Amino acid sequence: MEAIITQLIAGAIGGNAAGAALKQVAVSVVVRTIVGAIGGVGGGFLLQLVGGEAGLTGLVANGIGGLVGGGVLTAIVGAVLGKK
Repeated sequence: MEAIITQLIAGAIGGNAAGAALKQVAVSVVVRTIVGAIGGVGGGFLLQLVGGEAGLTGLVANGIGGLVGGGVLTAIVGAVLGKK
């Protein structure tokens, strides 16, 4: 349970950071937070899936996966919504 919470929070932070860094005006803060949280859970899951037996479990690994996943998904959504 703590892994999912860590991934949600880290994903929201990563999504907002990516949106701010890329100056995505088409995506509001609320959308960046929600998309980042979803991407954080996905990124954390993928990191655990790829890491498997390598011991990539723990809050730090979940946080890193969440940050990266949230940032990537937010960048993708911002690129799609920005092209009107």
